[in-house]
Amino acid sequence: MKSDIIIIGAGPAGLGLARALADTGLCITLIEKQKADILADPPLDGRDIALTHDSLRIMKEMGMLKSIPKNEIAPICQAQVFSGDSSYFLGFDTKGTGKDALGFLVPNNAIRKAAWDVVQPFANISIRTEAEVKQVSTTATGGTVVLTTGERLAAPLIVAADSRFSSTRKQMGIPASLTDFGRVAIVCRMTHSKPHDSVAKECFFDAWTLAILPLLGKKSSIVITLPADEADAVMQMPLEAFNGRIERNLGAALGKMRLTGERYAYPLVAVYATRFAAQRFVLIGDAAVGMHPVTAHGYNLGLGGADRLAQEIRKAISLGLDIGDSTVLDSYARAHRRASAFLYHGTNILVKLFTDHRRGALALRNLALRVGNHLPPFRKYVTRQLTGKAA
Repeated sequence: MKSDIIIIGAGPAGLGLARALADTGLCITLIEKQKADILADPPLDGRDIALTHDSLRIMKEMGMLKSIPKNEIAPICQAQVFSGDSSYFLGFDTKGTGKDALGFLVPNNAIRKAAWDVVQPFANISIRTEAEVKQVSTTATGGTVVLTTGERLAAPLIVAADSRFSSTRKQMGIPASLTDFGRVAIVCRMTHSKPHDSVAKECFFDAWTLAILPLLGKKSSIVITLPADEADAVMQMPLEAFNGRIERNLGAALGKMRLTGERYAYPLVAVYATRFAAQRFVLIGDAAVGMHPVTAHGYNLGLGGADRLAQEIRKAISLGLDIGDSTVLDSYARAHRRASAFLYHGTNILVKLFTDHRRGALALRNLALRVGNHLPPFRKYVTRQLTGKAA
């Protein structure tokens, strides 16, 4: 079966790339392990994604926002970082950005559904569901994908969008640095008796890190990160005890807290590929950069990477160039590394500092909050990262 582009992985990044190229006339084939009905109507997984203004712009241009109900999009107007039980915080707001919000929270399953919906009208995009890749290889003239059924597919360009643990990345000989934090993120939704005023809070305690992400109404997305060996106890904690623990950690700032729905647990492993491109092969999404969820920012990089690659491919088409040529892929790889390297490594450094409970580290992180508040360039840079490059 011959295609112009084969995308391995039909998550939001892979589908986003397909949609960004839908009107080029290229024949695009996506290969995905999951069933079509799960992709078309993804179940709630507890995760809420903080989207930048630039991501919202890209999603609007793709038509994705039409599939996301307005009552699922919640603004973040301020962000505050606390250390321990101290009332002092490092704060970020929209002042000087010309924006009404730093970003917007959207449920992950709503984004996944929207990404699926927008590719359906295009006859030049085909999605092979319940299909598993056995082997990937490339030559100077093209790439080949062999499925576990023995079927062979060929294209001038192969794109890997198959998660941060990408097997195709490994097959193509691209190493990746993995940072296993030895921690688990437990995510859930809770209601509260006091308003959150659209303020996101990140609270670093001795054992837990607690993030409060404001949804519409008196409701928030809760993200707890804690040592992996303590996760089971929190997942099984009785409802009243769990509610009380969150209330105490917040100092009753949001009043009475009540869990709604399930708790979901995710091991925390961050990934950064040493290269984003090889011979007629390129990485996007988590296969290229898998972020720590402390900023809820990972999909912005995935969507931004898909948009960057689409721009390079469109440029190649306009110039009559081979879309799988190394100059095309290397240009994308350089741009995506510039956009992701500092954010990825900076996030990991901050996470390690703020989860280090030794006395010296505690003093250092408290100092970092105070210094950060008095460094306008630093606060401006972080605010720009929160809002996106359109800020």
